[in-house]
This record gives sequence, structure tokens and C-alpha cells, in this order.
Amino acid sequence: MKKYLLEILLGAGAAGLVLGLLAGLDLTPLLIGAAFAALIKLVVDGRAPLGRRFEAMGGVGGSAGSLPQITFADVGGQEAAKRELMEALAFLKSDSLSKKLGIRPLKGILLVGPPGTGKTLMAKAAANYTDSAFISASGSQFVEMYAGVGAQRIRRLFKQAEALAQQQKKGSCVVFVDEIDVLGAKRGSHQGHMEYDQTLNEFLVQLDGIDSEREIKTLVVAATNRADILDPALLRPGRFDRIVRVDLPDKAGRLRILEIHAQGRPLAPEVDLEKAAQETYGFSGAHLENVLNEAAINALRRSSEVITPADIREAIEKVMLGEKLDRTPTSAERRRIAYHEAGHAVIAEQNRPGAVSSITITSRGNALGYIRQSPTADQYLQTQDELVAAIQVCVAGAVSEELFLGQRSTGAVGDIRQATEIAKQMVYAGLSPLGIVGAELPTNLLHDAVTDIIRRQEQIVRGCLEEHGRKVQAVAEHLLQHDSISGDQFRGFLAQLAS
Repeated sequence: MKKYLLEILLGAGAAGLVLGLLAGLDLTPLLIGAAFAALIKLVVDGRAPLGRRFEAMGGVGGSAGSLPQITFADVGGQEAAKRELMEALAFLKSDSLSKKLGIRPLKGILLVGPPGTGKTLMAKAAANYTDSAFISASGSQFVEMYAGVGAQRIRRLFKQAEALAQQQKKGSCVVFVDEIDVLGAKRGSHQGHMEYDQTLNEFLVQLDGIDSEREIKTLVVAATNRADILDPALLRPGRFDRIVRVDLPDKAGRLRILEIHAQGRPLAPEVDLEKAAQETYGFSGAHLENVLNEAAINALRRSSEVITPADIREAIEKVMLGEKLDRTPTSAERRRIAYHEAGHAVIAEQNRPGAVSSITITSRGNALGYIRQSPTADQYLQTQDELVAAIQVCVAGAVSEELFLGQRSTGAVGDIRQATEIAKQMVYAGLSPLGIVGAELPTNLLHDAVTDIIRRQEQIVRGCLEEHGRKVQAVAEHLLQHDSISGDQFRGFLAQLAS
């Protein structure tokens, strides 16, 4: 009946327009108004050419066009986060027991952590774990210049989630919102643009409207790396009830991630993934996946059928520092770079044997040359001696240039900046001669303390390099001939000089 009524109205409207034209009426205002109304409708629906089309991505399930099946076994390096998330999902897995215990179902779970740590993977795994439909959107998809568009898209997202669950014959759905800080920032922070606040208000209304008595149960999972800017109304109990930290993986976690991504890749027998995990401190899961991908690309360049340790070492350095550059320093500059890096390496090895992973004078990224150090273990605290040793490594390059080439160069700017930051850290941690200081330390006192710390370490480094000058010169000359040297080769080279 509605279909026929619409056809009758359209026909009557078209007939009225024809009669008006025949009668000589000016229908321009009516046509402009109708076109404007149609344009507004298309914008709200996300189909206008000047507005972005709103398309949520969904389909964890057996339906056509579904997302790849991802389980918690595919998420490595986040054991604590996975346990906490699975506990929060128990109400969807054991609905009858949850009701018997009087558990209030969770409405929202917020995943917080640095980029590339697996937050999106965990949301997809949560949908698979609970046998739920999965639909996702990004926070930026709800931000438009037209009033009301964002709020309307929020409503549509939740309707689409329920419709998808019904289509896939599932009793629950997971709505994943990535980068929620875009739409969930503190209200009032967007001066002169209330559309952001209206969109957030609608999102809060939809969260409050989630009812455990509905036929389709809904769980909202959101991800952000800027939890500090979220509106407090989002984080209160009853909305995002559980906040799960998804941090950078530790060594065991990195090893597990490398093992997951190494599946299906032909690794040479001598490849040691545990050593690669040790050398990639601070890498996220995305970085580690990229390391193995770049290693495979290196093998392809060499027309090799297997990935070797050299490929992985090259890939780690590329991910850390960037691609090799075509810079061609003069012979004098190459010599200066070689002595600079040799000074770094000798001091690093003196302070912590086995620290140096590789040394090179080949330009990569912003560096004309570099040494790469690998930690013996993941560290979350540093002692005064360890901070002092780090400063010594920083200043060793400039001191080496001065000792063996007569003067320093601008190549030490980055090193000095890093040494200054470490010295400031010592001051504010109460590890300087000033003792415990407040956050409002006068600038002149801070400058004097930092300068004093760095100058003391320069004197110590100078004495050490004078004592081991023969080693520095030999390593520098070797670098001038071969451009780079691995950590094991470097230590073997030093052992030969000592014998």
C-alpha cells in the first residue's frame, strides 16, 4: 500500500509541475528548494558527492564477504590484555550463568595503547570468541561539517550492527570504533563547532540504550592511543566499564609475534628469532611484522629462496632508521664518521660487553653513520650508573673526533641533545649532586647541573679513549674499508687486537 501511495504522490507531483509550466508559473524557487532538500537528504545518508559516504565494515562470520577469521591465538605478545578482555567477554559466552550471579553485562570495553599493538585484532578476536557479528567504523567517519550528520551516522551504526547479527543469525554483535578520541574528545574542546559535541552526545545515548534484555546483545569495543583527551562521561561505569591496556610487548611477547608472522616464511636454519626479539626492544606488533616482511623483500632482491640472519638484521635497521640513502660523503667526511662511530662503539662495549649489535658508516635516514645496541633484557627502571654510561656513549663520538682528528663537528648535535635529555632525567629523578628537586627548578640551576654531569662524563670518556686509542683507530680503519661490521665481528676484532 505504501509503495502505491508513493507512486501516486510522485505522479501527482510530476503532473502538477507540468501543469504549472503550461500555465506559465515560475517554478524556479520550488525546484531550488526541492534540490536543496534532496541534497541535505543525500548528505545525511552519506551519498552526496561533497560528503563522505558512511560505510561501516563488518562481517565476522560465515557470510559472503566476511572479514578473515581471527582468534586470540593470532594475537601475540598481549597475554595480560587478552586474559582481561576474555574475562570481560564472559557475560556473552555464559549468559545464563551471568544472569544467575546477578552480573550487569558490560556495555563498553576501551582498548588503550600505542599504535600497532593489536587493538583492532583483539576486537575482531573478541567477536570470534563470543560468536558475535562484527561491525567497525573509525571515529573520523562521524565528523562532518553538516549539522546532525555525525549523530545520524551513530544511530545508523548501531542499527546496522543489530541487522547484521540478525542476518547472520547470531545472538550478539560487537561494534568496534577505532580512534574514538576523534569523536569522544572532551566536550567544549572544539571551540565554535558544536557538531562534535552533538555526535558525542548521541554516542552516549546509544551506549545508555544498550539493554541486556534485547534479543540481540550489543557490546561496544573502542580503541585509542589518546585516552587522556576522552570525555569523562565516556569512561564512567555503565558506559566503558572496562579499560584494557594494550602495551608494547616484552621480549617473550615479541618472540611470540615473530613466530606467528614467521609461519609460512622460509627461514634459514641459522635464523635465531629469539635474538631478533632481543634486538627489537620497543617494537610494536606492526613493527615486528614489518621486520619479517622487509627481510623477505631483502631475500627477494638477492634472488634467495630463504631468509637469512643478515636479511633480518638489515630489516631491523631499516625499520629503526629508514632506507639507505645515496649520500656520498667526501673522503674526509667518511673518515670523520668512521672515527665518530668507532668512539661510540668502543665506549659502549667497555661499559656493557656484548652491547653492540652493528656499526656502519653508511647513511640511513637522518644518520650519516650509527651503531646499534641491543639490550640484554627489557628494562623498566634505570640506575644512576646505567644513565651515566648512556651519556658516555653519547659524547664518545664527539670526543673521538677531537682526539684523533683535531676538532669536533656538527655530526654530534643529535648525540649532545640525547645526552642532555638523559642528564635532565637524572636531575629530576634526584640522581644529580642537587639531590631531590621540585618540578619548578630554576632554569639556571638546571642548566648548571646538566652541564656539570655531561662535562664530567666527557673527561672520563676522554681518558678511556686515550687508553684504548689503538682499538678506536683499528675499528675506524676497518670501517673505512668495509663500511659496516656486525657486533660479533666487532668483538672478534677487539679480541684479536688484545691478544
